[in-house]
Amino acid sequence: MANHPTLSLEDFCDSLYDDDRLIGIDLGSKTIGLALTDTGRQIASPFETIKRAKFTQDADRLLEICREHGVYGLVIGLPLNMDGSEGPRCQSTHAFVRNLSKKTEIPMTYWDERLSTAAVTRTLIEADRSRARRAELVDKMAASYILQGFLDRVNYGGVAFE
Repeated sequence: MANHPTLSLEDFCDSLYDDDRLIGIDLGSKTIGLALTDTGRQIASPFETIKRAKFTQDADRLLEICREHGVYGLVIGLPLNMDGSEGPRCQSTHAFVRNLSKKTEIPMTYWDERLSTAAVTRTLIEADRSRARRAELVDKMAASYILQGFLDRVNYGGVAFE
């Protein structure tokens, strides 16, 4: 497979067809939260949490999900520091994406994920979820938060899917 960089927002949108579904990814050190769009790419729904193992296992599971659900684009949360700079977590995310791009031609783009986990955790606390239940839900809900932010920007912010 060709090693391709992530695409800009505009190029990513241009690379997709009308009914291509997207997966949003929240990469954590212990889990990978996933969210999935509807075919109209209006709504992001929490989908699954992959318990991290070795890269190959994680990537194979992610690509299996993509095949099973007709996913043709990945929106990867980029954990920027509050000042917009990139720290060690961004380096880890870039490494994951670099390695994943060797296994697939699926277009990928980054989306700023600052405060996504904090926002989701706050929402779950307000919903009176137990600490154990929050831990179970937070990663896939953070992925949904990331993906919905991307969808809202694309659908209502002046950049459109072709």
